[in-house]
Amino acid sequence: MIDPITFSIIRHRLFRVVDEAVITLKNVSGSAITNEGHDLMVSLYRADGSLLMGGVGFLHHLTSAAEACKSIIRRFEGDIHAGDVFLLNDPYTAALHTSDVYLVAPIHYRGELVAWSACFVHVYDIGATNPGGFCPDADNIYTEGFSSPGIRLVEKGEINRSIMDTFLNMVRSPDMVALDMNSMIACNNVARARMLALIDKYGFETVDETCKTLIIKSEEKLRARLRELPDGQWQSRQYLSVEDEVCRVELTMTKRDDTLTFDFSGSSEQSRYAINCTRWASLGGLFAPLFPLLCYDITWNEGVISPITMIAPEGTIVNCTRPAPVSVATVGAIQSVNNAACTTIGKMLSASEKYAGEATAVWHANHFAVFLFGQNQHNKQAIGILTETFAGAGGARAWADGIEVGGEIPNPISRMANVETVEYTFPIRYLYRRRLRDSGGPGRYRGGVGMELSFVPHDAPDGGMHYVVSGKGSKFPMSEGLAGGYPGSPNAYMWMKNNGAQAGTAGDTPQAGSAAPEQQVVDWGVFPLMGDDALYVRWNGGGGYGDPLARPPEDVAHDVRDGLTSAEFAETVYGVVIDAGTGEADQSLTEEKRAGLIRYRKNGRQAATAANPRITCKHCGASLADDDGNWKEFAVLQETPMQSLGGPYASGGDVVLRSFSCPGCGVLLDTETAMTGDPYLHDQIFIRR
Repeated sequence: MIDPITFSIIRHRLFRVVDEAVITLKNVSGSAITNEGHDLMVSLYRADGSLLMGGVGFLHHLTSAAEACKSIIRRFEGDIHAGDVFLLNDPYTAALHTSDVYLVAPIHYRGELVAWSACFVHVYDIGATNPGGFCPDADNIYTEGFSSPGIRLVEKGEINRSIMDTFLNMVRSPDMVALDMNSMIACNNVARARMLALIDKYGFETVDETCKTLIIKSEEKLRARLRELPDGQWQSRQYLSVEDEVCRVELTMTKRDDTLTFDFSGSSEQSRYAINCTRWASLGGLFAPLFPLLCYDITWNEGVISPITMIAPEGTIVNCTRPAPVSVATVGAIQSVNNAACTTIGKMLSASEKYAGEATAVWHANHFAVFLFGQNQHNKQAIGILTETFAGAGGARAWADGIEVGGEIPNPISRMANVETVEYTFPIRYLYRRRLRDSGGPGRYRGGVGMELSFVPHDAPDGGMHYVVSGKGSKFPMSEGLAGGYPGSPNAYMWMKNNGAQAGTAGDTPQAGSAAPEQQVVDWGVFPLMGDDALYVRWNGGGGYGDPLARPPEDVAHDVRDGLTSAEFAETVYGVVIDAGTGEADQSLTEEKRAGLIRYRKNGRQAATAANPRITCKHCGASLADDDGNWKEFAVLQETPMQSLGGPYASGGDVVLRSFSCPGCGVLLDTETAMTGDPYLHDQIFIRR
């Protein structure tokens, strides 16, 4: 039995092993997506490939890299040596998409395999149809770049030059990709050295006992937390739009005793576009928010995985079959799985008296993947992603507003690169990069706002560049609110063909004497950026929490003065009338406005009467439904076109905001982003009899 002090010391040393390996990875890498955007992951694994110590970065990869280790063990059984490093990036084996290259390395002590280290970065290029690896033009896995189910890149400490040269021969920027690979090799070398130093100091038996205990304790702690939460069922739905296709990710999360089941039955069939993801990717996608939301004080390892079950029907967008394209998975189906899981976990926490204060609406639900490529001002071939997508927007919490441009839950250390870094790498000039007004989801607590940016070519040898746009489209808000909060605004991408207009007037009024620029929506494909044209991008805010009419008028007025909310939005959505002279809320007019909005809500579709009412409104006690019925059938429903909210919501597609209000007091209890005809989401707490 290991003593508590030694256990604590070794546990902290394991954290430091991961931290030092991450620092090495960032310092060696020359890619902004890695060392500034933090699109990376480093973790430690047991000898059998099971997760021992999950590190920071994109948390989707913790479970997928575990499967990568296990796959290498199966593939190279009896032929794994000290100093080896294996490469794996096949999405149908373990990786999320081909651009996320895993390097996994065995750690041997006195000739015995005792652990693994694993890391990944999004490599600079992977040789796919489109530069950068996100491939809107791909219609199968074979056009998405180099893909390996497992290959030995380093053998007994020596790089296999024929394999490395073959890999680099297939990519557009071999120098930068080589740097990516070397950074990961260095990362694994540091992890191995630090682990061996730890074992040398405390002995293998002591370290191994600590590792076993860590996993046992993590499982015990998560199961104990789950038992404290109510048993029930919660649902979420996410829409993805690509060209003429709309797909759905449907999730029912069921909690019973000390287990959680995530069931994606009902999700759309796999798409012909590259937004699909594989089963391993979906598993990582649901754990990415689960780790920080339910296990913030628990070591992320195999013990956390044990109480969780996932159901993902084969042939669907969340468990596609080969050779379906998956290169856009990380900003497509995987992120939709993130969002859906975040919503259902948030609903479960909200239903708990003890943990209600830890609930959060969805953060930054729609990554945008914009890759620039072409000859830069240094006469070199440049390829890279706009890292602004990692800046995100915080979802509202049950006790506070979301953080403006506040990152995202699945990557606790995400951030965007400096403007200067991007302008040095690419021949472009930013016109602006600023917070986006009215983008945060309205609520008692407002979602954090996103941002908008615009840039033009500058000092480009070829007169400009090209860019690749992919993701989940711009028709649907995806940062769902909680407890009556509205979703954050949708994304938008505009190609501003200036034709003599002042460049960069997207969303603004053109200068006097200039022609209005022609605007073209561009959210899927490859496009030029030449001459005086500009690219305009805006991204979603976080979801709101609680009824917007419950937000204190002084908070709304402060947001208006701070440029986060417009006076028009304040009045139409929050029911707060701003005095144009003082910038303060007019209390009398606000009370009158809000009373009118409550009356309007109660004049919605007439609510039915429950036969045996047991579910009541927590605000006024009005009866809503019996204990096994869908209370939404008895609430007052309003369906409002999302575009009618105005501002950045005006660019959305044919989608409605469903508002479910209490028939007694008119308080908004829940909202849904929905297409007409889709069934209500059904949430219920199981009553123990």
